[in-house]
Amino acid sequence: MTHDHPEGIKGAKAVAAAVFMARTGAAKEEIREYIGENFYPLARTLDEIRPGYQFDESCKGTVPQAITAFLESVSFEDALRNAISLGGDSDTIGAITGAIAWSFYWARCWEAPLPGDMKQIRDQALEHLPEEMRSVIAEFEEIAAHRHTAWLRIGLVGKIKL
Repeated sequence: MTHDHPEGIKGAKAVAAAVFMARTGAAKEEIREYIGENFYPLARTLDEIRPGYQFDESCKGTVPQAITAFLESVSFEDALRNAISLGGDSDTIGAITGAIAWSFYWARCWEAPLPGDMKQIRDQALEHLPEEMRSVIAEFEEIAAHRHTAWLRIGLVGKIKL
């Protein structure tokens, strides 16, 4: 969250909830329902949003659109393409969509190699980071993988409710 304003806090909570749910195995419809009931209505499709959408840096003008871009995706790359297709504040929308999509699609392939699009994008991004940051990412991924395995073992994946 970068803005100390009630709407900024609401937007940050909505994104954090979507990422957490995606990461812990929630289905897209569960994410849509939770965000819709607790933060923002998500009734409009991307095709309905696109025609009148303009740059809007507010949370209500970026967060629901970003979440919708994820919800209508079929892969990580597709989610980013959806986000960019909206125009407007596309770096913010892409960052939000990407965080949720990465969490969702990666959580479903822990036991298998990353899908090709995710691996290629990840590898390209890592090339631009200093070694210190790559080390932090590697450590985080190791911890997350162990936690995911533990959650699978005790049956928590997909069952954690906020």
